[in-house]
Amino acid sequence: MHSEQENNSFPAEFLERMKEMLGAEYPAFFESLGQERQQSFRINTGKTSVSEFLQQTDWKLKPVPWCETGFYYGKEIRPGKHPYHNAGVYYIQEPSAMVPAECLKAQPGDIILDLCAAPGGKSTQIAAAMKGEGILICNEIHPARAKILSENIERMGIKNALVLNETPEHLSERFPGCFDKIMVDAPCSGEGMFRKNEEAGNEWSLDNVKLCADRQDGILDCAYEMLRPGGRMVYSTCTFAPEEDEGSVHRFLERHPDCQIAEGIDSEGFIHDKEGCIRLFPHKIEGEGHFAAVITKAGEGYGGFGLTEKGIKEKDCPEYLSFVKESLKEKPQGALLKFGEQLYLMPEGFPALKGLKVLRPGLHLGTLKKNRFEPSHALALAMQPQEAFHVAMLSSDSQEIRQYLMGQTFSWGGEKGWYLICVDGYSIGWGKLAGGIMKNHYPKGLRMVDII
Repeated sequence: MHSEQENNSFPAEFLERMKEMLGAEYPAFFESLGQERQQSFRINTGKTSVSEFLQQTDWKLKPVPWCETGFYYGKEIRPGKHPYHNAGVYYIQEPSAMVPAECLKAQPGDIILDLCAAPGGKSTQIAAAMKGEGILICNEIHPARAKILSENIERMGIKNALVLNETPEHLSERFPGCFDKIMVDAPCSGEGMFRKNEEAGNEWSLDNVKLCADRQDGILDCAYEMLRPGGRMVYSTCTFAPEEDEGSVHRFLERHPDCQIAEGIDSEGFIHDKEGCIRLFPHKIEGEGHFAAVITKAGEGYGGFGLTEKGIKEKDCPEYLSFVKESLKEKPQGALLKFGEQLYLMPEGFPALKGLKVLRPGLHLGTLKKNRFEPSHALALAMQPQEAFHVAMLSSDSQEIRQYLMGQTFSWGGEKGWYLICVDGYSIGWGKLAGGIMKNHYPKGLRMVDII
């Protein structure tokens, strides 16, 4: 048993409040703070099915009860060091953090905004549910975190996402009533992550809780403006603070009487209050502390954008068209968009981008160079092996995949040209074959030294 004297890494005022909140359950809660946290990942159904993945590996996994694509794994498995991670076959995500996107109930064809999206766990979970149909806008206000978000969208092979680095206020002016569904995983005091992250405990204060609650009010008001009548919104935090959880929801409902709390999801150990807000406590479930509430807006309406991005004519990109003819069995569908020499593919109905800070306008196809086209890493990750003319199929335990991920060349037979490099059937990058040597086009910044 831990005593509070032994465990001084948690702020005293925080523990005092939790004691008041939980009463007789407090000792079990406090005990849970000293236990090891659970590790889990979510299988990317944009790349494979759950059953196929489970047949393919001999990993000992245990299902996460509230997410059919989520699995707990033990210390003996190091999924972040496996080639499947680089291929976007799964996303390592804390199990409780899978709840909000499940509550959102994303569907193919929806127009969805993830307002505070970094690092991308909830965005990639929403994208998997959308199955490539509809439009997903992923936004993050902090530039460095927005870059990580963009990289995770790329790794998971998502084609229909727009990644922005904007303030909620600017977006609410730009996109009034445009979204069918909105995810607001708000910045918070992080109390639910104290066990996972010591820094969160060091930065905590009652003043910071108040600051976060004020900020959440502003973010939720912006989200309200962007949600269409009849739309669905999920508000979530990773804190226990009532001021930031039920408090934020109740203050929002007072300001917006045309909204109400709706049903989310349920699982053993979830705590639902009488209004329908969901709380997760680490002594009740295998996961960290989390809060979620589903909010719906009265009325009926349609999502969509008044001004849409038009794109450029295909004939203006002859280098790209010749690459498609030589290397791909089918031309990717969508409108082409050019930023400098970078070429992107957008789904139909993408909003006009002028005046927005855009990190990724759809799928990055590649770079238009003088008289040639160089395909992007994002395009490789968004492809299936059967879509390319030339494929180098490597095994996850082969020497070649190690060499490839470390940025080295390897020997290969076949006709020269671009090859989609795959690991156990999953695309992982490009190589270019000439003279029996596969030239490495794996991005320098992603290369690995420690591979299992």
